[in-house]
Amino acid sequence: MQPERLIVFSRYPEHGKTKTRLASALGAEGAARLQRQMAEHALSRARAFAARRSVGLEVHYEGGGAGRMAEWLGPGLAYHPQAGGDLGARMEHGFAEAFRTGAEKVVLVGTDCPGITTTILRSAFNLLGIFDLVLGPARDGGYYLIGLKKQAPELFRDVPWGTAMVAARTLQAAAELGLRAVTVDPLVDVDRTEDLPVWEREAGHAGELGPPRMSVVIPTLNEEEHLEATLENVTREPDIELIVVDGGSSDRTAELALARGVRLLTTTAQRARQMNAGAAAASAPALLFLHGDTRLPPGFSGHVLELLAGRGTAGGAFRLAVAGPGWGLRVIEGLANARSRLLHLPYGDQGLFVMADLFRRLGGFPELPIMEDVVFVRRLNKRGRIAMAPCSALTSDRRWRRLGILRTTLVNQVVLTGFFLGVDPVRLAGWYRGAGRRRVSGDGI
Repeated sequence: MQPERLIVFSRYPEHGKTKTRLASALGAEGAARLQRQMAEHALSRARAFAARRSVGLEVHYEGGGAGRMAEWLGPGLAYHPQAGGDLGARMEHGFAEAFRTGAEKVVLVGTDCPGITTTILRSAFNLLGIFDLVLGPARDGGYYLIGLKKQAPELFRDVPWGTAMVAARTLQAAAELGLRAVTVDPLVDVDRTEDLPVWEREAGHAGELGPPRMSVVIPTLNEEEHLEATLENVTREPDIELIVVDGGSSDRTAELALARGVRLLTTTAQRARQMNAGAAAASAPALLFLHGDTRLPPGFSGHVLELLAGRGTAGGAFRLAVAGPGWGLRVIEGLANARSRLLHLPYGDQGLFVMADLFRRLGGFPELPIMEDVVFVRRLNKRGRIAMAPCSALTSDRRWRRLGILRTTLVNQVVLTGFFLGVDPVRLAGWYRGAGRRRVSGDGI
């Protein structure tokens, strides 16, 4: 049996027993027809994904029986009746059986969210290499996807199924169990009349878009002031996959990302972990890591791809430009660009780029509370040249404005010195946050 298992939960499309909330608008026959079409749509994407990745694909069904399911959806699939009990008990049983028969990563999906893609499925399995739980939230408060790499039956118990609290209660239970969790793209669950346009749009798509040339990963935490301008610059470029990984913002950051139609993941706030999650979900051959308060120059993708194609190049970054007037900031820019050019040591606020396969071979960013970009670039340096783009990334001046140029520079240099002298990064991070009053996403060294 394959170590990766994809389980599709579905129901045989019987009149009067499926999509009952839509029967008043579509009739019992129309509701059953919609159930049939949506299940076929989901299975076509699941089959395409499973074939590419060699994932074990199972259909766990309600109603109809194995013979009727196979007659409907075709041979070549493993059909299993769902266990008795509520939805939680049935999912708990599905995971238990998968792990019992040798699975190491299990992802379970429903068929009510037509927006699910092979990209989301690939992201879920990749993210299980980093996290214990992957959840695909539905906009109605439930979820359309759940992935685990070990049994966690508590996730399926005492959950108010059918309410807007399902996803939130599941994440709360995961936190209580000490599970590392991440959520992937939120989708609309087609259960009501007002949701039907979502299905109509998806059904009109003959296939998925071609693969992007580059994935831009943006870790965020309370970035509503700057994020819209950052996203606008990136979305102007063609063939870009844009992934925002939010660390639990309390402002409108996630809302702004969704309004732009970008891929949104959420996890706990630690920039290295967020960037690694974005990289795991990415589908392009090139990665660019960008802070939420940094704007890329027009035509940035051409520069990045050209530099990464250069012989002996391991990765690269942009020149640094700091928004705001004053000679002090110009000195900061000059010193940063000299350091990047002479020492081959650009920092995260300059937009780091690297080929995805090399990033993964290096193990990604070390999950340190501070200095993760410095450690990664030093590792990258051992693999080849660090190229500098002939244009600048414009980053916010907020940390210099908050503390003052002299104090910010002094704090940065003390932290750097302490790090290279072997001071515990956790201790350095605590001191850095205290010295800066409050660290926010984008406030890298």
